[in-house]
Amino acid sequence: MIFWHQSDPVILKRITNSFRDKLGQGGYGIVYKATLSDGREVAVKILSESKGSGEEFINEVASISRTSHVNIVSLLGFCYDQGRRALIYEFISNGSLDKYIYKSGSSGTFCNLDWNILHKIAIGIAQGLEYLHQGCSTKILHLDIKPENILLDEDFCPKISDFGLARICQKKESNVSILGTRGTPCYIAPEVLSRSYGRVSDKSDVYSYGMLILDMFGKRNIFNNKGSHPSEMYFPDWIYEDLNQGNILGGHSDISEEENDMITKIILVSLWCIQPNPSHRPSMSKVVEMLHGELESVPFPPKPVLYSPEKSLLEASDISSSSKHETILTTTEESSSTHHTK
Repeated sequence: MIFWHQSDPVILKRITNSFRDKLGQGGYGIVYKATLSDGREVAVKILSESKGSGEEFINEVASISRTSHVNIVSLLGFCYDQGRRALIYEFISNGSLDKYIYKSGSSGTFCNLDWNILHKIAIGIAQGLEYLHQGCSTKILHLDIKPENILLDEDFCPKISDFGLARICQKKESNVSILGTRGTPCYIAPEVLSRSYGRVSDKSDVYSYGMLILDMFGKRNIFNNKGSHPSEMYFPDWIYEDLNQGNILGGHSDISEEENDMITKIILVSLWCIQPNPSHRPSMSKVVEMLHGELESVPFPPKPVLYSPEKSLLEASDISSSSKHETILTTTEESSSTHHTK
């Protein structure tokens, strides 16, 4: 691990070629491409001096320095000197996932990756989150899973990045206390927005994962372009309609039966992940197991009754009124019965 001090500004300017090659920018800083003295290409994230007291920097170093996994980006070094905070990561050549699933100038998604690559990415992200939740010496909750924070290497292997909002807790613990809302709209779990849904926990990452996968497979984009849906309709509602009608792919006629089963399975798993009640969502270990299994091994999920990102949160009583549609997670994980419409 590289730790720079004293002449950090001079070193940073030199290795980034005077900050010429900008890779991206987020809420907490700008990322530049750089080259170390040994020739290695790296990504240098310069954190904004105006953002907070350095909590996001401490979170990132404390959490990601504990990790070592193929689906987690590697932190190579950092510096903290005279107010300048920088993080040095391995360079990931294909950039972030949002470049491949968001069409420029569009509010929806438009993916130009084939189904098998998307399947590989979905499994890789799930494995990375499973590792964070169960494979580290301490449990790490990412709390900001979204396309911009998933990097893709030259083989399109996904790597989870940006741990600025992460929280660390003991392995036997799941819940964490946080102040205020953190995360990105459309991917934030309901309990992060309102504690009436439950405590913030590793299941909050599960929810964000489910929403991310639905975006990856274009479900939100198709919903946005349908034009005929009621303005107050929550978009998973019509996914259930498509499942029941055997139209999960929205008119793709050039797809094989094997690919159809693969995509249907992934959508079913995603719908389990976005259940409003955190206790009804699977663990990331169960998600990985379902993704590797056969379509017939994934039970049909109850319809989530929640909110549209453009709407206010429903009252807790609205959630309880939908309890007849909910299935206890332990029953789901132990059951091998299925209800698929193909």
